[in-house]
Amino acid sequence: MSLANEHPRSVSLREVAQRAGVSGQTVSRVANNVPNVAEPTRQKVLAAMSELGYRPNVAARALRRGAFGSIGVVVFTLDTLGNIRTIAGIVAEAARRDYAVELIQVQPATEDDATEGQVSSALSRLGQDAVDGIIVIIESHLISKSALQFPDGIPSIIVEAGARPDRPSINGDQTEGARLAVRHLLDLGHPTVWHVAGPPESNSARERTETWRETLLAEGRPVPEPFHGDWSAEAGYRAGMQLADIPEATAVFVSNDQMALGLLRALHERGIRVPQDVSVVGFDDMDEAAHFWPPLTTVHQFFEDAGSLAVSLIIDEIQGRDLEPGERKVGVELVPRQSSGPYSGPHRIPTPIPQEDS
Repeated sequence: MSLANEHPRSVSLREVAQRAGVSGQTVSRVANNVPNVAEPTRQKVLAAMSELGYRPNVAARALRRGAFGSIGVVVFTLDTLGNIRTIAGIVAEAARRDYAVELIQVQPATEDDATEGQVSSALSRLGQDAVDGIIVIIESHLISKSALQFPDGIPSIIVEAGARPDRPSINGDQTEGARLAVRHLLDLGHPTVWHVAGPPESNSARERTETWRETLLAEGRPVPEPFHGDWSAEAGYRAGMQLADIPEATAVFVSNDQMALGLLRALHERGIRVPQDVSVVGFDDMDEAAHFWPPLTTVHQFFEDAGSLAVSLIIDEIQGRDLEPGERKVGVELVPRQSSGPYSGPHRIPTPIPQEDS
């Protein structure tokens, strides 16, 4: 039987000090991650803690520090590139600032099930746990459905949703990103730019579509009817099959890289060359975008920076600094690759879709 099992009761700092052969003050410094402890001594203390089954008293530490050293994160889904990268930024910055992260995923069976009870119960749970602040990663249309009730007295920040009048929020600069994409294609000489939009209920998709339309109107260019997708490659593929039948569609701004991938496949199957016949620009700059064929021109979003900024702001609030409500924008940049090129006239008539033998 291990020594840890022989000590089911709470182990004191004094016992750890005796086992390690150091002072209680040294053990306290190690337990609180104070840096001025020699590394061999720190390792000796950590070994003694492990042998005795010592667990730090979180409540007592909170009283000494004035904080628990923990940040709660509520996320609606882990299925999107943006959320995964944002969480990576949160975790990295929290670790750098000596904070732990408690993650809760709210994943209803359908988006319509994102009711007040489900999201607010996650916030309520964090309010009862030992966290100093809360970061919520959720889109604005879900906020309107779930009517989020934040725990009183705990600093909180929203990422991705767009501005709220009552608290700070963080989002990538969707407007600037869409403007860069459309201007890039116009600067290549294309008469106008077609658009494969994201779902209309998405705040980010709406901002990108509105900017696409406003940029074309400001330049006096025709505004084609947009195609709407659901962020999936399959949706992009369907849009690509329709765009292949429109010779005037020589430039396409796609609202995310995943749909752009499907669109590229559809154009390839119809014998339409990219970028010689049709130029394509995506959005997000997913890791695989540089390895599409051809490599995808896209708008890079700094999701990790958004996560890092969220942690910095929440710690500012934890430490008593007042933050103005409203949205903080994280910059974006265009990444030109081989999927976009100069205008060379309407693309050629696409090849017929092969028919299966009956």
